[in-house]
Amino acid sequence: MNRVAVSPRISHLSWGRLEVEGWPAPFKDAKLYPGGAREWDWQETGTRHVPGIQPADVAELLEHGAMVVVLSQGIQEQLQVKPETLQVLKERGVAVHVLQTEEAVQRYNELREREPVGALIHSTC
Repeated sequence: MNRVAVSPRISHLSWGRLEVEGWPAPFKDAKLYPGGAREWDWQETGTRHVPGIQPADVAELLEHGAMVVVLSQGIQEQLQVKPETLQVLKERGVAVHVLQTEEAVQRYNELREREPVGALIHSTC
């Protein structure tokens, strides 16, 4: 049976710092997905707080097998999510949770125990 890899656990969150088990260096913003994690570089897709998280930002999570996606809006909830992003996830049958960052980290860590989950975590504003 082909089993999807488990998403890595977030072990620490503070302003501008996200620590992930199995990764030696902390992230400022992170993409997490089944089997891996990496820095979420907003420059790759031209992401800004407004209009927010774009479909291109979540594409990598889906490519790695995420069936549930957690999108964090920042500690002060300044990061928006484009409606097109939510539409893409809906069309793919992917459940999505859009939450304030501390809540997003908690939900992601809960979901990773039982589902192939991906997340975009913004550790500042």
